[in-house]
Amino acid sequence: MVADSAADSLAEPQAELEPPRRTAWSEALEALLVAVLFATFARGFVVQAFKIPSGSMEQNLLVGDHILVNKFIFGPSSALERWFLPARPVRRGDVVVFKFPEDPGRDFVKRCVGLPGDRVELVNKKLSVNGTPIDESAYVYLSDPLTFPAGFASGPQGLRDNYPPFEVPADHYFCLGDNRDNSNDSRAWGPVPRGYLKGRAVMVYWSVTPAPEGEGSIPPASSLGKLGRFFSSWSRLVGGTRWQRCFKVVR
Repeated sequence: MVADSAADSLAEPQAELEPPRRTAWSEALEALLVAVLFATFARGFVVQAFKIPSGSMEQNLLVGDHILVNKFIFGPSSALERWFLPARPVRRGDVVVFKFPEDPGRDFVKRCVGLPGDRVELVNKKLSVNGTPIDESAYVYLSDPLTFPAGFASGPQGLRDNYPPFEVPADHYFCLGDNRDNSNDSRAWGPVPRGYLKGRAVMVYWSVTPAPEGEGSIPPASSLGKLGRFFSSWSRLVGGTRWQRCFKVVR
């Protein structure tokens, strides 16, 4: 009887496992988690957003431009990685974002004009690389009509318009601002180590006219004042957006 009972139980159809029922909330939460994970991965390894705080790259990049930086392009180092992934070495003319050599906690954006082993020189504001004059008319902005001789002043300012021949060390890059007369760059603090590079600027995804100096420095005391400040800021963002610069490719 015991054997027959066991046989009967084995012959019974086995219950199938049902997938857990998913509610709209659980599906939304799952989608949100996937989006967060993707955004975190993208920010860490693919692209990152930066805001331009100064005019050292005018007229190419303006104060208030928000740019996307390709962090992946200079990343892979082995031959296998370079074969599989869309990466390449730094080129002359690339607009690069990097950690400031004198304060790695800050990020700078400049144009790479000299590669490792290049011999760079500025003569009366004209750049030469390896003895060849470089046509920079497409991006260089000269805000000061005066040209100063080498050594006219002490410190970096004396090298603004005339910079003596300099050979870029291995694994370093010589970077200058497009606003050549008003830029704190390699003329002042030397070349950028390769390990400090963060990526190449590729696009202005949004641009807004900066707020007037001092605006919003004193918080409103009343709730009505806070509400007015909110609407004022919102209207400035909408009205101050430079739509013609949105989605502009950085060159």
